[in-house]
Amino acid sequence: MKKTILYSLSLLFIISACNPLDENPKAFIGSGNFYNTTEDADAAVLSIYNAINSTTHTLYNRLIQISTEMATDDYEAGPRARNAHVRALSNLTHDASNDRMLEIWRQSYDGINRANVAIDNIAKNPNLNSQKDIDLINEAKFLRAVLYFNIVRWFGDVPLVLHETTSLTPEAINPPNTPEADVYAQIEADLIDAEALPVVQPIKGRITSGAAKSLLSKVYLTQKKWQKAADKSKEVIDSKVYDLFENFADVFNVATKNGKEHIFSAQFKGLTNWNGNMLASTAAPTSVPGIAGDQADALHTAGGLFQAFAENDKRKYITFAIEFVSPTDGKTYKVAPHFNKYFDPTTPASPGQSSKNTPIIRFAEILLINSEALNELNGPTTEAFAGIDRVRQRAGVDLLSVTSPSINKDDFREAVFEERRKELVYEYQRWFDLSRRGPDYFVARLKAAGKTNAQPKHVHFPIPQRELDLNKNLKQVPAWRDKAI
Repeated sequence: MKKTILYSLSLLFIISACNPLDENPKAFIGSGNFYNTTEDADAAVLSIYNAINSTTHTLYNRLIQISTEMATDDYEAGPRARNAHVRALSNLTHDASNDRMLEIWRQSYDGINRANVAIDNIAKNPNLNSQKDIDLINEAKFLRAVLYFNIVRWFGDVPLVLHETTSLTPEAINPPNTPEADVYAQIEADLIDAEALPVVQPIKGRITSGAAKSLLSKVYLTQKKWQKAADKSKEVIDSKVYDLFENFADVFNVATKNGKEHIFSAQFKGLTNWNGNMLASTAAPTSVPGIAGDQADALHTAGGLFQAFAENDKRKYITFAIEFVSPTDGKTYKVAPHFNKYFDPTTPASPGQSSKNTPIIRFAEILLINSEALNELNGPTTEAFAGIDRVRQRAGVDLLSVTSPSINKDDFREAVFEERRKELVYEYQRWFDLSRRGPDYFVARLKAAGKTNAQPKHVHFPIPQRELDLNKNLKQVPAWRDKAI
């Protein structure tokens, strides 16, 4: 049986001394002399994986949900969301002092720094020149691209730091904003390098060539580089490496994780160093005996997401639960719709120990990327219908080519976005989809859902005020400048 990767912290800097205050330590191992073997290099790259999802409130273990997804039409802070900053995001009353903004900024740049350290030090060691070492550099580049792709969409012009910080000069520690176009160019370059990774990794969960190609297609799509997005997504589709599960539930079942639909996922294994999926806990109910849910993440009912699913849509009651059987008394309890993709029935007393992975990119999204890009290029052609119809067929709903064979380009675009909305619920996608449509679309959708505080500036988040205070070369997002504290 193939091993599945479990991300753990890697010790990159070790200081040995007689006591903690010894001014003349007997030994020092810094990043420059840590990288002596491929095993050392591998440990450094694993530390980057760890930066994106390990324990509670790391980026892909709920932080993105409470920091950005709350500010959409489909989600809101639940009744047990205790942090006032989370509730402010849910109500779109947040500002540059919001502690969740500071946390996603810090964690993103921590991961980027780990990637830079690994890339620089593996590359400069003449003894680390095997194919495995080259692959490790490309894994680090992929993860750096993931992190920059997130923050450039959240904050716009952000500092582009590509090397380990080895100096404490003001120029080194206070980098200025970099134009979005330059950040995107670096993301593309990193992913193009990462395309050289193996098609299949010996350890499940590690980054592959297909993951790089898939994310690159999404990067192109976000920039409206339609032809490149269409070509790259088609390359992934035509590779036949990936396919849809026949059963939508298998996208989230523990027994089928890292399967044929999964391209890159945040890995979880409950009851192991608290590396469970916290989304299972924060979406679980508090009213069912024996289920210790937290209900801090809730469906924004005025947005109409639950009602948007046809009753025969096979995704509806996998995405949501409206009843739970108590493991304590065996009774069935009716509840309002709760997000259900990550609830692990084997850990009801501690839902946050769910071993269900969270997809970061999966094959269904590649099909929808291909359909969207082809429609933008040539309208709703037979080829454009193909991807969205495969997704709808698996869901058990009527094919778009059957119900709307004469659909126009604008309506096809809306159909793809609505399909993304239903297919990718609770997978850290909604805010990104709304924001890339622009301020008018973003504001209209949120106001229609009753979030009347929505403004054009909300297609970005404010750069944290603490970062602005520490780095005088850093400038606030233009639309937020008059609101900076």
